[in-house]
Amino acid sequence: MDTTAPRCRPHRLAAETWLVPRLVPAGEAGFVPVNSMVITGEQPVIVDTGAVIHAKEWAEDVFGLVEPADVRWIFLSHEDADHMGSLRTAMDLCVNATLVTDFMAWQRISVHTELPLHRMRWLNPGERLDIGDRELHAVLPPQFDSPTTRGVVDSATGVMWAADAFAAPTPGEIHELGDLPAGLWDQVFMPFNSMGNPWHSWLDPDAYGRHLDTLEKLPVRVAASCHGPVLRGAGISDAYAKARAMAGAPAVPAPGQPVLDDILKAAGLIDPTG
Repeated sequence: MDTTAPRCRPHRLAAETWLVPRLVPAGEAGFVPVNSMVITGEQPVIVDTGAVIHAKEWAEDVFGLVEPADVRWIFLSHEDADHMGSLRTAMDLCVNATLVTDFMAWQRISVHTELPLHRMRWLNPGERLDIGDRELHAVLPPQFDSPTTRGVVDSATGVMWAADAFAAPTPGEIHELGDLPAGLWDQVFMPFNSMGNPWHSWLDPDAYGRHLDTLEKLPVRVAASCHGPVLRGAGISDAYAKARAMAGAPAVPAPGQPVLDDILKAAGLIDPTG
């Protein structure tokens, strides 16, 4: 783990629902969140399993909220490395848990990690999972960088896990949108979400708008994600408005070689006069 990042602790999202936050240094941008979530209800759920670089701290926080043997479900939003870093550990420790994923994610994971098929449940957008005192409604998030991605909405609390949607850096251990420095959200939303979802430049605004309309009608009171701040109330509406505005807009190019050269020079890895 990079020790320059603050050591974050679980952050309460709603009743029996916790954000498990982590930060990765991102130079002048500050830090990029790499979050997961835990629901400690009748049938506890781990939502995503973080990045490998945070494995020790992730396990300390998650299993400080819920005993491994009590975990009944591990929901994997998709198979990217920053969402499944501790998946194998969680499956081994949480012996009573079923992995909630989908066919495509399993296919991709199976080329490098063996997972027990008899401990899986494949859940597609539009389907629901009964977990005792609540249902998890699987949705296709408003933004995503993998075709396997699914988010969920908790029927008991109105918390949405939006996977990679609504990303934004943070200057430190700040998890709520309302606590970010003034103007930062407006400044970074387009570039950060464009680089992760460059397909927005090809979108038909009307067709994409219908997808967002469907999501906005869901009874969501809190929107949490892997890489962005926690959204509540007007913050959720603002995020959808910003996403709508991206439809058909030119994609923001990712940093190129000049930025890498600057990083290497700052680290003393290449001659700054070269």
